[in-house]
Amino acid sequence: MALSEFELIQRYFDYQPAAGSRDDVVLGIGDDAAILAVPDDRDLVVCMDTLVTGVHFPESVTADAIGHKALAVNLSDLAAMGAEPAWFTLSLTLPDADSQWLELFAQGLFALADRYHVQLVGGDVTRGPLNITVQAHGLVPKGRALKRSGAAVGDRIYVTGTLGDAGLALQQGSTASAGLRQRLDYPEPRIDAGLALRGLVSACIDISDGLLADLGHLLAADGLGAILQVDDLPRSQDFLATMETLGDSGNLSYNVPLSAGDDYELCFTVPPGQGAELESALAALPGSCTAIGVIEQGGGLRCQRQDGSIWQPAANGYQHFRAKI
Repeated sequence: MALSEFELIQRYFDYQPAAGSRDDVVLGIGDDAAILAVPDDRDLVVCMDTLVTGVHFPESVTADAIGHKALAVNLSDLAAMGAEPAWFTLSLTLPDADSQWLELFAQGLFALADRYHVQLVGGDVTRGPLNITVQAHGLVPKGRALKRSGAAVGDRIYVTGTLGDAGLALQQGSTASAGLRQRLDYPEPRIDAGLALRGLVSACIDISDGLLADLGHLLAADGLGAILQVDDLPRSQDFLATMETLGDSGNLSYNVPLSAGDDYELCFTVPPGQGAELESALAALPGSCTAIGVIEQGGGLRCQRQDGSIWQPAANGYQHFRAKI
């Protein structure tokens, strides 16, 4: 017999966190709405992302990877704001109540939720084409949230981790290496890095639609420009090995990290003289960080090679309502 909506919620999503329920959850799943206690000395940070089959993940991807990614992309937004994850809600549209799919989805979702002590406090389940929407909530000390605005001329531009792995995995499809595929299916939100960046950086954004597109948003917030050193782009050994196999020493090796998206790393700017303190703060964290450019006066974003020549990228990033550009 098929499960009802309420039986489905109770079986797969009325979950007891591994560390126990959060003290700031006054009322969670089971009522018309959740009741959450926001401390007086904290600002509430809220974000929301939707994942659609065939757009954000291929139809062949496993359900646990979808569950992980649905929460991870939202935690990445919280990381970019320097917020500590607290709660999330889930809106799930399903073509049918497939118990095996739901079991795996819930495993991937709650494994990541437990790692960051973020609790599911409500949502909705309905029938239709597969569609997952998560709204995440985080807390940050009052007035200390990181923002896209705030960069200044002379600030150095940094990124965490490596770029281009997920985009290359998407291009390679079934032939992608396990390491590249892991980065596409199981992105790691840089929560610890985001917390460490508070008070050290002038502006911050997460990289979801490609470095050029997302850095462009950061620059637009203050009407600034930048120059990127494309030879300094951090690329993984898996990425470089695949490039070598393809015989590509330039085009893909630069264009994918610049524009493919799905990296979910952080891009941020640091005032002159604070680079050593920043690098020390992030040294012990996964992914570390790499300096890749400098903020300039005026609009525009230039890509430069080590020899001083200008590199012209083939694409600027992903936009949902245009073809990939």
